[in-house]
Amino acid sequence: MPVIESFSDVLSWASDLEPEARQQAIETASMPFVVKPIALMPDAHFGLGATVGSVVATQGAILPAAVGVDVGCGMVAVRLKLTSADLPDNLDALHSLISAAIPSGVGKGFDQANNASSVPLYAHAELTHKQEKTARTQMGTLGSGNHFVEVCLDEKDRVWIVLHSGSRGIGNQLAKMHIEKAKGLMKDWLITTPNPDLAYIPECDPAFKNYIDDLLWGQAYAFANRSVMMSAAIKAVNRFMGYPVKVMDSVNCHHNFAQLEHHHGKNVWVTRKGAIKAAAGDKGVIPGSMGAASYITKGLGNPSSYNSCSHGAGRRISRNKARSTFSVDDLRGAMGSTSWNKDDAVKLLDEHPGAYKNIDQVMANQTDLAKIVHTLHQILNYKGV
Repeated sequence: MPVIESFSDVLSWASDLEPEARQQAIETASMPFVVKPIALMPDAHFGLGATVGSVVATQGAILPAAVGVDVGCGMVAVRLKLTSADLPDNLDALHSLISAAIPSGVGKGFDQANNASSVPLYAHAELTHKQEKTARTQMGTLGSGNHFVEVCLDEKDRVWIVLHSGSRGIGNQLAKMHIEKAKGLMKDWLITTPNPDLAYIPECDPAFKNYIDDLLWGQAYAFANRSVMMSAAIKAVNRFMGYPVKVMDSVNCHHNFAQLEHHHGKNVWVTRKGAIKAAAGDKGVIPGSMGAASYITKGLGNPSSYNSCSHGAGRRISRNKARSTFSVDDLRGAMGSTSWNKDDAVKLLDEHPGAYKNIDQVMANQTDLAKIVHTLHQILNYKGV
């Protein structure tokens, strides 16, 4: 399906876009250093600072809020040499093993530093002692919100592990610091933006390099964090099965990030907030909500979207509205026979599948952006709370 709508220097693939998100995108596109148009993915919705599901290319400046505060958040998926026939009907024991191996929750980490194989990523001259401790103890941890670990079956009944997480507390702290720095620059230079969250950092200011250095560091941290957790999840599966299971395929991709790319004859900083890079042949992971399908994809390299596609289903209603709309019984019914953290049902009401857009519609809206390679259906869901 082609672009759904074009308006005010915005190309939108979203067939379900709330007015607040539409206005937010228009304001972002109006910034003088933004390369027109910006692109909204089919899962786009209103977000803090900038629209979730937006792809924004800039020259001469960068918008920290267009990346967001969960720097490097993304997905990793691996296919194991297992099929559904190798697994028992009940996976609650595997759920317990995974949850024990991968801590979750706001601020949660290991009691001692998790050095793993990613110690070089910690090298950062500007981190305080407290921040360095956060980086070390939270490496290999899931976080909360919509972060998760899933065990899924594809169309051939083959087993996949799918994981969603980012740069944890340290990425959040660094991002917020630079967003506030950008707001301070706007105040110092008497610059008014359509929205305070659209404060930017010009390339000519030393703060630009400082932000890029921290951004790239945070993205590398997030990538490594997912790798460490996936290793822990595979070890849990090995323990559950009683033998080492071979990894057959894998993909690890960001969906909250920025990088220097070449588009339409220009070198630009492309910021993707809730979008994955989908150049021709790029492997991607697009998850649905709890209880819904997820997809392994290959990018089609559509230049109109700056070689991008959606990062998931996208929220349909806010977390607060979801908590007042759905009941525990609703959630239990939606999860069916899936092994999941049932005891946390009250805390997970804001993650009810009904709070998200229909992932099948999202995929139908971007057939010109990414090709479905595998369709996954979850049989175990471990959600961060």
